[in-house]
Amino acid sequence: MTCELRKWNLLDAKDLAAALSNTKVQENLREGLPYPYTEQDGEDYISAMLSADENETFAFAITVDGKAIGSIAVFRQGNIHRQTGELGYYIAEEYWGKGIMTEAVRQICQIVFEKSDIIRIYAEPFAHNMASCRVLEKAGFQYEGTLRSNAVKNSKVIDMRMYSLLKGEL
Repeated sequence: MTCELRKWNLLDAKDLAAALSNTKVQENLREGLPYPYTEQDGEDYISAMLSADENETFAFAITVDGKAIGSIAVFRQGNIHRQTGELGYYIAEEYWGKGIMTEAVRQICQIVFEKSDIIRIYAEPFAHNMASCRVLEKAGFQYEGTLRSNAVKNSKVIDMRMYSLLKGEL
C-alpha cells in the first residue's frame, strides 16, 4: 500500500476527526488533543497548518487513495537549533503495520531537506512505542539514546527515545 503526502484541505477534517477519536492513537501522542476529536477540532488544526509559515512548518496529510489517513509534520526549531526540525506523525489505527508511516517519513524528510536549509530532523517517540521507533529506524534515522523520565503522560513518568536523520543520510 502506497501513500502520498499533500497539503491539507478543510474537507479532510472528517477523516482527521475519525483517526484522532481513537484512544489507541492518542495514547502515543503528546497531551492536549481533545477527546473525542471533532470535525471542528480538525478544521481548526488544518486552518492553522495552512496559515503557518511554510519555511517553519512543513505539514501534510498522509493519504491513501486520496483519503486523509493521518498527519505528518516537521517543525523548525529556534535560536541555535534553527536548522533543526522536529518530526511528528500519526495514522489511523486501521493503517498500522502496513509500511505506510515509514514511507511517509521518508517522503517528508526528502521534501524538508530539498526545500529548506534544515540539516537535521529529529523525533522523540515514547520509549514503549516500539512500532514508532521501528518506523524511524526503517526510514534511516539513527538512535541517539534514551531520554530518561523525560515526559509525564496520563500522570505516568515515561522515557522517550531520541532519533535523528541528517541531510545527506536519506
